[in-house]
Amino acid sequence: MIHRYKVQVHYEDTDMGGIVYHANYLRYIERARSDWVRQLGNDQNAMREAGLVWVVRRIEADYLAPARFEDELDIETTIEKLSPARLTMGQLVKLGETELFRAVVTAVCMTADGKPVRLPAEIRALMQ
Repeated sequence: MIHRYKVQVHYEDTDMGGIVYHANYLRYIERARSDWVRQLGNDQNAMREAGLVWVVRRIEADYLAPARFEDELDIETTIEKLSPARLTMGQLVKLGETELFRAVVTAVCMTADGKPVRLPAEIRALMQ
């Protein structure tokens, strides 16, 4: 399963050279992940009310080519590994067929006071 999400590069996303500032790729892939879990039926507000939140534990990022002002980017998210304790996703930012940015993101669930917990079974079922 591949989730696809589009992002338009705005002027505020770029540096003085008109190239997307490196940290903004992390914002783009976060938006894509949030959209993906929402489409799966994972209500993050209900999770938070139940005392659980998603937390990014690790990101491995590769910057492959620049994106520029007014580019329309495609972000693809796939599940690489799902275990009882963590979710590892591959995320790719593309401009047309050109790969610009690639990341492997590991997310876990935590309680509101910061204690790690297993992913709820109903969430794992949505992702299988």
